[in-house]
Amino acid sequence: MKALYFEHFGDNSVLQFGVLDNPEVKANEILVKTKYIGLNFADIYRRRGNYHIEEHDPYINGYEGFGTVVKLGKSSSGLALGDKVLFVDVPFANAELVTVPTDKVIKLPTKLNEETAAAIGLQGLTADFLAHDLAKNKKNDNVFIQGISGGVGQILLQMLVADGVKVYGATSSEKKQKLALEQGATAVYLRTDNGTGKLNNKFETVFDGVGKTLEQSIKLTKHKGKVIFFGMAGGDPAKVDMVKLLAHSKSIMTGDLWDYLTSQDERQTRFNRLAAYFVDGKIKINKPRVFPLAEGKKAYDLLESGQSNGKILMQCD
Repeated sequence: MKALYFEHFGDNSVLQFGVLDNPEVKANEILVKTKYIGLNFADIYRRRGNYHIEEHDPYINGYEGFGTVVKLGKSSSGLALGDKVLFVDVPFANAELVTVPTDKVIKLPTKLNEETAAAIGLQGLTADFLAHDLAKNKKNDNVFIQGISGGVGQILLQMLVADGVKVYGATSSEKKQKLALEQGATAVYLRTDNGTGKLNNKFETVFDGVGKTLEQSIKLTKHKGKVIFFGMAGGDPAKVDMVKLLAHSKSIMTGDLWDYLTSQDERQTRFNRLAAYFVDGKIKINKPRVFPLAEGKKAYDLLESGQSNGKILMQCD
C-alpha cells in the first residue's frame, strides 16, 4: 500500500511517501481503502515525538479518515463490502489501507457529502459533545467561545446558534472576526481589544479550548455559570483559585470525547445528529483544502504555518 511515513521524529522533512506492506485484518476489524485522511494538530505533535504515537516500523501518523470497506474480518457484522465509512480514533491513518475495529466504525449518513463527512469527523463530534453533553444550554442562553473561528469553534458556534443560543466570542484577526459574525455570532472581539472586560459575569457558559485564556473565561462567567475547558491550543492555563470559584458559585467542567464514544451505536447516533445540522443547512464550513497523500509534506507545512482557515485533508487515488 502507499503511505506517508517517517523513521525518526523531527520536523516535516522527516516525512516520506512510498510503498509499505498491507496491514493484516483481525477477526473484529475491517479493511478500509481510504479516500480522505484528516490532518489534525495532534499529528504535528506526534511527528515531533512529544505526543503518544502507536509503535510501527516505520511510523505511520494519523488517526482520522474516510473510505470504502474492501475486506471484512471473520467476526465483523453489520457491515458489507463497499460500505462508505469514517473513523476518528484509529492509528496509521496516513495510508491507503487502514484496519478499523468494527466498534469504531461510523457509516456515512444519507445525503451527507463525502468530503464534508471527512472534514467534520473529529472536530464535529467534539463540538457536539461539548454542546450536548457538557454545556446543555437552554434557548436564549448567552455563551462565549474562546477561539470562536477555530476548527471546533466554527462548528460549535453554528450548532449553538441553530439551537437558539446567543453566541459571543474572541478571535485573533479581523478576517476571522468577520467570518464568525457571518456564521451567526452576536458579537466577536479581537484578542488585542480590551472590550471583553465589560462582559464579565455575563455568560451562562464559556467554552475555552485556548488554555491560557482560562482566567479570563472565569471572569466572563456568571455566578452559577460554568466554564467548559477542553484544550490548550494557545498555551497552558494559569492555576485556578478554587476558593474564588466557590465564592461565586462558578464551576469548571471538562471531559474527554473518548469517554462518550463508548460503542459503535453511540458513535453512529452522535454522528447522525451532527450530520443533520449540515444536511439541513444549519452549519456550513469552508471547503477543506485537499492535498494528494503523495504531497502530504505540503499539507503538514500548511497546518503548521497557521495560515489555514479550514480543515486540511489528504486524498488517496
